[in-house]
Amino acid sequence: MRAEDLTARRSLPAAWRAVWAAAPDARVLLGAAEPRPVWCTAGELDERTAAAAARLRRLGLRPADRVVWSTQSSVPAVVANVAALRAGLVVVPVNPAYTEREVSHIVRDVRPAAAVVDDPERARRIAASAPLLVVSAELDLLADVPVRDGGTDAAAGDGARDDPDPGAPALIAYTSGTTGAPKGAVLTHANLLANSEAVAVTWRWGPDDVLVHALPIFHGHGLCVALYTTLLAGASAVLLPRFDVDAVLDASAAHRATLFFGVPTMYHRMAHSARVGELSRLRLAVSGSAALSAGLHGRILDAAGTSVLERYGTTETLMATSNPYDGERRPGTVGFPFPGVEVRVDEALDAPRTRTGDPEAGVDRGGPGGDILVRGPAVFAGYWERPAATADSFTAGWFRTGDLGTVDDGYVRILGRSTELIVSGGYNVYPAEVEDVLLGHPSVGEVAVTGTASDEWGEVVTAWVVAEGGAERDAPALLAYAASRLAPYKRPRLVRFVDVLPRNSMGKVERSQLR
Repeated sequence: MRAEDLTARRSLPAAWRAVWAAAPDARVLLGAAEPRPVWCTAGELDERTAAAAARLRRLGLRPADRVVWSTQSSVPAVVANVAALRAGLVVVPVNPAYTEREVSHIVRDVRPAAAVVDDPERARRIAASAPLLVVSAELDLLADVPVRDGGTDAAAGDGARDDPDPGAPALIAYTSGTTGAPKGAVLTHANLLANSEAVAVTWRWGPDDVLVHALPIFHGHGLCVALYTTLLAGASAVLLPRFDVDAVLDASAAHRATLFFGVPTMYHRMAHSARVGELSRLRLAVSGSAALSAGLHGRILDAAGTSVLERYGTTETLMATSNPYDGERRPGTVGFPFPGVEVRVDEALDAPRTRTGDPEAGVDRGGPGGDILVRGPAVFAGYWERPAATADSFTAGWFRTGDLGTVDDGYVRILGRSTELIVSGGYNVYPAEVEDVLLGHPSVGEVAVTGTASDEWGEVVTAWVVAEGGAERDAPALLAYAASRLAPYKRPRLVRFVDVLPRNSMGKVERSQLR
């Protein structure tokens, strides 16, 4: 599929309408946590989102207004999100767990006209940052919450605007990027459509598929990949309020699910469950948002016969690479670029090499590693009102991801963030490589590797280890194990045992807390 084909349908709202009209009785969404769960059909979703779009417009909102969207996973939350896009509004997803300080930064930066929430206390936190219209996920005005001027039911034209300009902003997703305070990555309607089209084609997503959706819905993985592509493919999704091994597997059995998307933490818990073999029911299990260790991949393959497909993307690029649907899903790698996407590794010792989603293109042959750059129709338009940061993040049209990687036999391998690189004795050490080695030791359940300041070495490699089950906390044994498998400069010199590793909502280790 060519890059231009990925945006031929112009926008997700336009494409969704065509999908819903073609099969109005198809089951689309089920809110598993609702008191009496009932499937929402394509026709019902069309009607509900059109009515909700009209409601948003009657509340005084205009096309291009920003709307904070901070909810847990539910059918009403999805209706509000899709309605906002249909009304020409710009959705700003916000983690419901954010503190008032974190919310205040986003609200003051993006200056939203309204917020959609599903919790009154969260509504008050958001409204405390600035006067704005605050509504529930059902789009009713909330009592006792300040309302901006003009927040009334005055008529404001038609509701749905199902053919927005493909280049118009659709989503502003906040990310810390490589440095500094969170910045708003502006994703256009064309970006969102190109991403879902490429994902659907690559993973053979179709109307017969059923996704068990247990990811946070405010994150790009749960929203842009899982939810938006479900709607584009004419498939269905069972929305779970949170991840729980038994709940996921029960839903998979009850609804004959074919798909599950998770993060490594979820797969780690599944691998330690007596029910891990039930993953074999699925035709596809995908892992993303953080690195899946080769050891965990192998453990699930042995227990369930399921080869988890690992992929790679960022907030700014959406989905960039994927292990193949057919062919070898190589553990420890994130595969090849999606259709229409180009990936480049700028290496210090070699000329830059490029790998594209075109199967006729040349295959990279590896190298010492370097900065990962991406370009394609899903790459974001820039950072919200930060032209200098936008300019600094692009090189001749290529977005610098801030990740380090290499390419082996065409497969992209992520080595870590540029900010996580450890320089010890003048040598570069990639945490992911050391972590993969240590995870091979039977006493290691989880591990994160960081650098610790040293007058002699600059930094020394430090391993933060969560012991496996009741395994002994034997630092000398781990150091000896690493010494037999790693070059001297890569070996940990310090081992710190911890009960848990600090992680964010998507399962990524927060290394800044391990200093």
